Amino acid sequence: MTLELASPAPGGASHFLGDTAVLTGRSLRHILRSPDTIITTAVMPIAFLLLFVYVFGGAIQTGTDTPYVDYLLPGILLITIASGISYTAYRLFLDMQGGIFERFQSMPIARASTLWAHVLTSVVANLVSLVIVVGVALLMGFRTGAGVGAWLAVAGILVLFTLALTWIAVIPGLTAKSVDGASAFSYPLIFLPFLSSAFVPTDSMPGPVRWFAENQPVTSIVNSIRALFTGQPVGAELWIALAWCVGILVAAFLAAMAIYRRRIR
Repeated sequence: MTLELASPAPGGASHFLGDTAVLTGRSLRHILRSPDTIITTAVMPIAFLLLFVYVFGGAIQTGTDTPYVDYLLPGILLITIASGISYTAYRLFLDMQGGIFERFQSMPIARASTLWAHVLTSVVANLVSLVIVVGVALLMGFRTGAGVGAWLAVAGILVLFTLALTWIAVIPGLTAKSVDGASAFSYPLIFLPFLSSAFVPTDSMPGPVRWFAENQPVTSIVNSIRALFTGQPVGAELWIALAWCVGILVAAFLAAMAIYRRRIR
């Protein structure tokens, strides 16, 4: 494999951006050669969507006149992201085990560009999966009066959430001892929306579960996206959701970079 990398002064912004672009293109080409990873990422959220709308939906009371597919979709989108980032950890683990990082370090490549390439690839792949899931939801009857601004706000929240979870995925990708260990961390993240307002209102839950559901990040994010889709005032929920996403992103980024510097000297 030959990488044509620009070689301005190492450490410069153009050097970093150029290297990241080349390495991101490399990762995206790998996905294009095996698009089954994107399809697999979308399969489970779509299965949940079908199951809850057509099997459980008639028995679930949301306390609103909103069709259940409209109520459910924001949580399904977060599950899609949580499912997709496991492949980031998997691909990163394979590169670590295959010695790709060591080879890159012997070349005039910006140090952080290898990680950012995996992160940006995750964002692109997850956006494609999200589009597929939204397309299926539309076929199932999902409707929204959201305007362009609301859709852009939803997209911004989902991208920020993807970045936050992807940097979490980088950590096991760098530290795992096996392929299974690299991807298993995502299972709790996938099921976290079940303990939130994604599927049912939190006021229907027993005390301790309700407290957890109302004070974990997924609920604020789901409520914000749901309000944007339905044209309702978002209020403080949006700022809480953004604070969760930014806080997780910063903490995960700092931890991942610290681990990376120790592993790749």
